[in-house]
Amino acid sequence: MDNQKEKFPIVDEEGRVIGSATRSECHSGTGLLHPVVHLHVLNTAGDLYLQKRPEWKDIQPGRWDTAVGGHIDYGETPEEALLREVREELGITDFTPEFVEKYVFESPVERELVYVYRCIYNGEIRPSAEELDGGRFWTRKEISAAMGRDMLTPNFESEFVRFFHNK
Repeated sequence: MDNQKEKFPIVDEEGRVIGSATRSECHSGTGLLHPVVHLHVLNTAGDLYLQKRPEWKDIQPGRWDTAVGGHIDYGETPEEALLREVREELGITDFTPEFVEKYVFESPVERELVYVYRCIYNGEIRPSAEELDGGRFWTRKEISAAMGRDMLTPNFESEFVRFFHNK
């Protein structure tokens, strides 16, 4: 189970830290804006790697999601958090991330300042058995067919449409 007492930085829409709150407070519909990183991993064929969220996650359990996603810790830059999360979740240490965009994602449960990155990667991926229920590359056709069917996270679906659908 996720540590509900874990402290997250609370930020303004520019990413400046303005306070702190627990995971539980941030994930309970309070609208507290907290920063996260996402990495979209593509292979040279243009397929997207998706991770399967474990059933024990407090947000979107059992759904397929962005290759890497994680909270930015206190004192971390988005780039430092990205390197840490990619290593922890996929076992990748040698990759070249490209910054895509920063935006605010809102759902009934949480509000995140999302720093989005992407990379092309064809090496070995070793999904963490502690953090994920596996993962695999999906074709864009497979992703399009899964959209709106409660298989993918709403956050991933919105990013897919925004960054990849007609590209």
